[in-house]
Amino acid sequence: MNPYERLGITPEASFDAVQAAKLARLEEAGDDPQGRARIEAAYDAVLMDRLKERQQGKVSSAALNASQREAARPSGGVAAKPSLPSLPSLPSLPKPAISLPTPTLPSLALADGRQRWLPLAAGAVLLLALLLSPPTNAELVLAFATVLTVVALQRRLGRLLPAAGWSVLLLSLGLLIGGLLVRAIDPALPLGLPLAAQQVQGLPPLLLLVLGALLLA
Repeated sequence: MNPYERLGITPEASFDAVQAAKLARLEEAGDDPQGRARIEAAYDAVLMDRLKERQQGKVSSAALNASQREAARPSGGVAAKPSLPSLPSLPSLPKPAISLPTPTLPSLALADGRQRWLPLAAGAVLLLALLLSPPTNAELVLAFATVLTVVALQRRLGRLLPAAGWSVLLLSLGLLIGGLLVRAIDPALPLGLPLAAQQVQGLPPLLLLVLGALLLA
């Protein structure tokens, strides 16, 4: 098909008819990139054909009307420049969709199976270590408890960053409660088992970490 047949016009068509035919064919092509490119190429070929006719002195009525319209567009006495054919438009690429996860609060649900007994067993061992080991080992016991909670929450939540964040939050809250507890009461237990201030302050964060590993999901 020649350019005129592709646009559905005759060689004597006016400039407005060429423009209208181009828009109509593009609307018919829809989102087909190859079809739109062929229509743009046919439109460019028609413009080049009209330009060659002017250069050769063959001025048809349609070309004369197009020249008069182009000459009337500039303002301020600037001479009109011949319009150059535009390149075929390339199909637009789809923009990648970036979805950011929305932060959500974890729900409370008791763990099942291995996710339940492992924090319980490890928490009991760490509690005995906190109560029976020297007070200077309290920070080491809490460090192990924090790592245990991070691993347990990572398995339940499926993400490492929220698991680490909640573990640090539970540890900080427990240390705050433990500090207030040391100031409020005499840090000694019955049965003749006195506890140092570091051990008393380490009890609330240890319990909160174990509860977090069991309940947060």
